[in-house]
Amino acid sequence: MESFVSRKKRKICASDAADADADDGDESTDFKLALLSSLHPSIDQHALLDILLAHDGCVEEASASLKGPSGSPPRKSSAAIGHQSSLSSFLVPSSPRGNGNGNRNQSEKSAVKKTKLLARNGKTLHLYSPEDVAAHTPCSIIHNFLPADEANALLVELLAEASTFERTSFKLFDNVVQSPHTACLYVPDLEEQTLQKTEYFYNGARLEDVRQLTPHLRHAAPLVQTAVNQAIQTRPKLPLQSPLPWIPNAALVNCYAHSAESVGWHSDQLTYLGPRPVIASLSLGVAREFRVRRILPRDSPNPHPDPDLDPDPDPDPEPQGPISIHLPHNTLLIMHASMQEEWKHSVAPARAIDPHPLAGTARINVTYRAYRPTLHPRLTPRCACAVPAVLRVVQRRRESCGRYFWMCYAGNVPGQKGCEFFEWAQFDDDGDPIWKRGGPEVQADSGKGLGYEGGVGPGTATARKETCL
Repeated sequence: MESFVSRKKRKICASDAADADADDGDESTDFKLALLSSLHPSIDQHALLDILLAHDGCVEEASASLKGPSGSPPRKSSAAIGHQSSLSSFLVPSSPRGNGNGNRNQSEKSAVKKTKLLARNGKTLHLYSPEDVAAHTPCSIIHNFLPADEANALLVELLAEASTFERTSFKLFDNVVQSPHTACLYVPDLEEQTLQKTEYFYNGARLEDVRQLTPHLRHAAPLVQTAVNQAIQTRPKLPLQSPLPWIPNAALVNCYAHSAESVGWHSDQLTYLGPRPVIASLSLGVAREFRVRRILPRDSPNPHPDPDLDPDPDPDPEPQGPISIHLPHNTLLIMHASMQEEWKHSVAPARAIDPHPLAGTARINVTYRAYRPTLHPRLTPRCACAVPAVLRVVQRRRESCGRYFWMCYAGNVPGQKGCEFFEWAQFDDDGDPIWKRGGPEVQADSGKGLGYEGGVGPGTATARKETCL
């Protein structure tokens, strides 16, 4: 257990107030409870939780209160990010105590409530197991997703590709900044590659570097597709979510070369994905923390619905801290419908990481996406700048939270100014657009995606309609 609950150079209890404030975000409830349990394995978990709460979450003081004259001091160890038992195993011990299910259920509710209290005030809740991730977030994870040799082959292939990836430049509050990691978009074939370079716009500009799928990327796509569709079937369909089978037809590959490379709090753009998208993210190489945070609407004096125009850098006023999902090598993370509308995610810089045998300090992240043919840039609104508008969703303004809108994004390109174009978006129950103006009839198509030769890519505007599996 120690290999999963220990951290390098962590302060278990803060005697110095400044250091305590700095480390609060790294000491989650499950970490503290697991560590206290490893120090006192014979004591009931509920009792440990009560003692931890009585000492304001300080493991050192809680442990000291439990030690007798023969007690041993807390042990020190270090470990990397890895797999850990479910948080529920610490909250609900398999103990014969309690004479009935009613008492046990009440005890479980009390333990969960206390856990939530300890996780508030900016502290980060660390999650490791698929059960905990599914319970606390709109995500699913699958460890050891690909066969080991296939995962390693894909990693080696993409590390070679990443050596020529570039950083993107964009404007943020009138300042030109560069992305803190490199990336590249991959599509199925030459035809789609040409369409992506000439007709698709990202952040107000065309992409210059769009590549065709590598052999191992293509091989992994149908495996991802199957896993995602199986996961989707376990959840109820949300309004505006597509009922069609999820078939990826684009893959964005990100490279985080070392511990300082990161990506800030954001939601993925919806322009070509549409409402309630499902995105699959395959992590390879060094383990990093994927942090997620729920967005709560609030009354804002800013009349514009674009959340990025709010100068407040904190994306979430909720007192509960962020949730950290630990992603070791060869882990598939599925971000389900509602994730992009109601949550933000990030990869924060790491203070220390354990090198991977093949990747060293690098992490490769492949995000498989299903572009909707009904949202091809030939069909979406264009602003006065003659650039396809971007699709966004209101996340913060309480009175219009959840509404989608089109807006100009040309001003996001360094050296360019945008226009004031704005239009509320309309969609049917399945998330396909309802255009106010007369436009071409476009049928929703699931296509054949990345894993099949000759498949329908995101650039195809019409194709046959398929039945949801």
